[in-house]
Amino acid sequence: MSDTPFGFGLPPEEPDDGDEGKKKDPQSGGGQGPANPFGFGTPGAGGFGGPGADNPFAAMFGSLNPNDLGAAFQQLGQMLSYEGGPVNWDMAKQIARQTVSQGTAEGSKDASVGPADRRAVEEAVRLADLWLDDATSLPSGANSAVAWSRAEWVEATLPAWRELVDPVAERVGNAMGDVLPEEMQAMAGPLIGMMRSMGGAMFGTQIGQAVGVLAGEVVGSSDIGLPLGPARRAALLPLNIETFGKDLGVPQDEVRLYLALREAAHQRLFAHVPWLRSHLFGAVDGYARGIKVDTGKLEDVVGQFDPQNPEQLQEALQQGMFQPEDTPEQKAALARLETALALVEGWVDAVVHAAAKPRLSSADALRETLRRRRASGGPAEQTFATLIGLELRPRRLRDASRLWASLTDARGVDGRDALWAHPDMLPTATDLDDPDGFVHREQIDFSELDKMLGEAADKPDLRKKDEGEGENKGDGTE
Repeated sequence: MSDTPFGFGLPPEEPDDGDEGKKKDPQSGGGQGPANPFGFGTPGAGGFGGPGADNPFAAMFGSLNPNDLGAAFQQLGQMLSYEGGPVNWDMAKQIARQTVSQGTAEGSKDASVGPADRRAVEEAVRLADLWLDDATSLPSGANSAVAWSRAEWVEATLPAWRELVDPVAERVGNAMGDVLPEEMQAMAGPLIGMMRSMGGAMFGTQIGQAVGVLAGEVVGSSDIGLPLGPARRAALLPLNIETFGKDLGVPQDEVRLYLALREAAHQRLFAHVPWLRSHLFGAVDGYARGIKVDTGKLEDVVGQFDPQNPEQLQEALQQGMFQPEDTPEQKAALARLETALALVEGWVDAVVHAAAKPRLSSADALRETLRRRRASGGPAEQTFATLIGLELRPRRLRDASRLWASLTDARGVDGRDALWAHPDMLPTATDLDDPDGFVHREQIDFSELDKMLGEAADKPDLRKKDEGEGENKGDGTE
């Protein structure tokens, strides 16, 4: 759980000098972790796009020259007239693309992927799939392999971000419009509409900045253990892979191949375990439903809101208006999500290690590097905590990986992978505490039950006959 109320915070900052990329705010911690709810600071606070660019207005005007003011006012009008869902996704996309174009804090600029890099990615994924055939019974899950630029990653993953973030944003947006008494809502219609538009812009700005920063860090479409890209499409980012492997002392082709193994393993799992995606996304949605809004504080803000002073709303948000509700339902949703992520990442870790260890001399070093990246809360986890208040960190990655490895030794590859057939067959958080007990426990066999249910469904006439006989017997006894 994030340390700040509701987990909303400022995404990692771009350097003050933009293109040169050498200076950061020493108090920001390098942009590590949430700083305040929603992440919108006051004008002049610094950040993306120049002074005060960490709110939707400054993000629009902070770095403009006078010749661009017409376009900026047009964009402002579009923002205030927005009547879509809880997040202004057009704004999110635009700001994400702008953030990508500015480059990373280290000065790395995005670039189109050339033919050589595309061929290298396709060959790496193809070879990775061949190696994985010996390590898992799940067949290949990727119909194609693509090499993305950072901008292409933004375009391809926004639909998944929308599915993940909208439930949280909708709950907050509804609270902003529902705090007034019903008899006053008709009179305050324009004000409520403006607040909803501003709320959509705030979320859009926050998400656009966070996703844009994340695009400079990720190496594929499944870095956080969730399928962010299109189904059955293995994707790698050559530029980010080069940056990731720069100081590891490992040949670049080995780094690319190891990351291709991880991407291809994720693709197999999500392609052939059809319930898994909805299980993970459903846990996020369940968590969102447990969010509690401090309506008393929100009522005070609405009653005193001055449309000419949008910072007033922003300051109220920074005071902790949104609190996670500590209910059994929300605890269960969070535990379910954390355990499922640990099992996904642990399975990928174990399978990739089994495939890479005999073939890559750097397999152990790369495995440990990626484990530490996940365990320490890399940029992906920090960004997700910023967006929806959850830290998608598989806290028990090593425990889950050991459990899957033990299952392989005890039951073989087929027996291990068969557990993905049904969610009730998977290990629980308690099982991660006692992996040996789970490995040697007699497992429930759902195949016979499914067979019986299928046979019953295929015999409707027999069921009707039995019902008819029952009715006749009843008639005879009366």
